[in-house]
Amino acid sequence: MIELLRGFPDNVVAVSVHGDVTRKDYDTVLVPAVEKALQAHEKVRLLYETAADFGGYDASAAWEDLKVGMEHFSRWERVAVITDVEWIKLAMQLFSFILPGSMRIYPTADAAKARLWITQAS
Repeated sequence: MIELLRGFPDNVVAVSVHGDVTRKDYDTVLVPAVEKALQAHEKVRLLYETAADFGGYDASAAWEDLKVGMEHFSRWERVAVITDVEWIKLAMQLFSFILPGSMRIYPTADAAKARLWITQAS
């Protein structure tokens, strides 16, 4: 499940992922939130947090994740990933060099730092 987080500027799409994430979660929650932010802003930011109960992605959700990132490739200003899941950290590190904006990975203990960084002025 993907949950939208409240209390962020409208150029920030902030989500927390719980349990098992499916393509439907992307189609009904994340994609509409990204599209809405992109209608109002040239560049957007993403805060992506894995909750303690995160179980993983099904194959179609992993594909949607890649598609969302690539369809709006040049419009990502910042991406903050909050996770203690090692394979997600590794995947983000591997792909960070191709992102046009800044990306930072934070452990769950530093979630407040991630939230501050994603909302700070450039």
